Amino acid sequence: MRLQTLAAEWFANVPRDLLAGTVVALALIPEAIAFSIIAGVDPKVGLYASFCIAVVVAVAGGRPGMISAATGAMALVMVDLVRDHGLQYLLAATLLTGVLQIVAGALRLGEVMTFVSRSVMTGFVNALAILIFLAQLPEFVGAGWEMYAMVAAGLAIIYLLPRLTTAVPSPLVCIVVLTAASIGLGLDLRTVGDMGELPSALPAFLLPDVPPTLDTLRTILPYSLTLAVVGLLESLMTAQIVDDLTDSDSDKNRECAGQGLANIVAGLFGGMAGCAMIGQSVINVKSGGRGRLSTLFAGGFLLFLILVLDDWVRQIPMAALVAVMIMVSVGTFNWASLRNLRDHPRSSSIVMLATVGVVVATHDLAQGVLVGVLLSALFFARKVARIVRVTSAASADGALRTYRVTGQIFFASAGRFVAAFDFKDVLERVEIDLSRAHFWDISAVAALDKVVLKFRREGTRVDLIGLDEANATLVDRLAVHDKPGALERLMGH
Repeated sequence: MRLQTLAAEWFANVPRDLLAGTVVALALIPEAIAFSIIAGVDPKVGLYASFCIAVVVAVAGGRPGMISAATGAMALVMVDLVRDHGLQYLLAATLLTGVLQIVAGALRLGEVMTFVSRSVMTGFVNALAILIFLAQLPEFVGAGWEMYAMVAAGLAIIYLLPRLTTAVPSPLVCIVVLTAASIGLGLDLRTVGDMGELPSALPAFLLPDVPPTLDTLRTILPYSLTLAVVGLLESLMTAQIVDDLTDSDSDKNRECAGQGLANIVAGLFGGMAGCAMIGQSVINVKSGGRGRLSTLFAGGFLLFLILVLDDWVRQIPMAALVAVMIMVSVGTFNWASLRNLRDHPRSSSIVMLATVGVVVATHDLAQGVLVGVLLSALFFARKVARIVRVTSAASADGALRTYRVTGQIFFASAGRFVAAFDFKDVLERVEIDLSRAHFWDISAVAALDKVVLKFRREGTRVDLIGLDEANATLVDRLAVHDKPGALERLMGH
């Protein structure tokens, strides 16, 4: 069974995986260079990282067909560290980032994705699509009509060629045709070579040249923690999106550990920390890539391109890659979410729009997702708190009133729970039936204490009935209404 799984992940889709990996490798070069510039390091740092991370994740990652490399979200975190302490501290931080991510995998933190709502996922995807599109706009600044014409031609190839044939990925054809046209017509266009010098040698193994002291650890730890969180968040979200695109499952905990191992290898070979790339992953999937071979070939072919075919790669016009990334942007955006704004619950729409707004405003995917998750939690708590219901019925002689509680009692619903009881209704005895209620936290138990003690203050005997084992255990452990002095403390307040 294990051999069958390996064969399916590696060799079930070889021709399409190789073609998709080719497209991804070409698109990785300008992005890796751009992200290196953002981080303030030499372009080879991003290119080496992309090679190392893609190759390692292809083997160790938990999601076949997903592309990982140097990313903009990670580069933004590194800026201050590189500026204040230099490249060697960045390499050390990259190693520590990898260790933290492996620990996260061992602790099974990949399962936190179950707490990310569909609205947050949709907002994440839409925001990323917008950022991908906005990142292409600087290429048009100061450009002549040739740039616009080439991008338009590239988009025409990308969207019209599949109507004729799908034997070759249309983004690859776009890159080849526009490069040939640019060279043949002698067009004055910005090219990949204009973005920075490409490496001329294989990455070399090296340990970061930093003092092994507590001061070094204190310097890099905050950055490494942020990098680990941002990297895992983006990787797990991307894995979930690729799961949806391919209608398959992935091992999120293995992905955490795989990303960690990839970052350790990248740091040891002079590369910056990276993570999964939703844009490149979408390119890979839409170009037919499904297996681990597509990721491995993308990393290997990237190195081949920059070392062997660098003279050709330098001549690829940025217009071709802009067209490919615009395709990714359009394909990534969830257009149905705009129509659903009218039909979906208002709270879901607010969560989605807030996630988009924060990500686009800050260019920080982690902040946007965090805001979305917090809003989802608040809306959920508010909704659950509202469905707490307390009904009552008095006995024929009026000496006993039975309150029946239904719903979830926790910090958000505790006040509603207390307010549902009539403490001025003087009775000999009150029964509180909790068979259809569940107590979740100390706020819930404190609310129950308050109800019991307020009735006792009025001289009413209170009996709790219907507690299941879980509720009884929590109440016995945390409640104070049966402890000495509880009523006196309440009356003292």
